Amino acid sequence: MEQTVEQKLKALYELQTLHTKIDKIRQIRGELPMEVADLEDEVEGLETRIQKFKSELDDTEDAIVTRKNMIKEAQGLIKKYETQLKDVKNNREYDALTKEVEIQTLEIQVCEKKIREFGFDITQKTEVYEKALADLESRRKDLDIKKGELQTITAETEKEEQSLSKKAEKAETQIEDRLLTAYKRLRGNANNGLAVVTIDRDSCSGCFNQIPPQRQLDIRQRKKIIVCEHCGRILVDEALTQEELPA
Repeated sequence: MEQTVEQKLKALYELQTLHTKIDKIRQIRGELPMEVADLEDEVEGLETRIQKFKSELDDTEDAIVTRKNMIKEAQGLIKKYETQLKDVKNNREYDALTKEVEIQTLEIQVCEKKIREFGFDITQKTEVYEKALADLESRRKDLDIKKGELQTITAETEKEEQSLSKKAEKAETQIEDRLLTAYKRLRGNANNGLAVVTIDRDSCSGCFNQIPPQRQLDIRQRKKIIVCEHCGRILVDEALTQEELPA
């Protein structure tokens, strides 16, 4: 059996009432879900950054160990060559061994220079690393606080929101597809989520533009679905909102 215009208007207003209650519950949560998501992203970014710094510091420490081993090896070779110098039999052997000592001495100097550079690099990266660790600890504390606040609010309102959502889903089945599509489009475009509004002080309560007396009369008669000429919202008379809505 096809619905009358009045039944359609009542169904639309009922759906709007349910959605408005859901909106108010979500407004209580405010920006918390977004703040939690942002903090989670920040924590993840800091963790990745810290891991990178840790890896770089470990690599630099390994490089220092490698250079120190190279110094020990070079020192060992120098001792070996210096011992051999005592038993040289001609100038050619002497020059060759002396050259090897110079090469190993230069290798030690290069390694020592690299170790100093690595040490300076470690000092700088350690400062940044420790600051990132402090930032991470701070952000984690903030995240725990925000998550706690969100969980508390969600726990307080979740049951009510689920109940209202189920009622809204059921109410949607009572509205023809064409009207439901128009309703959802209007609701999506409205900052306050209102697609169905009343007349308040001779004006649309959605955009507050005045409604001509004849148009107000047409709305009260509930013979056709009328939208605001200014904002496009569906208009219902105040009396309809006072009537008992279907359970």
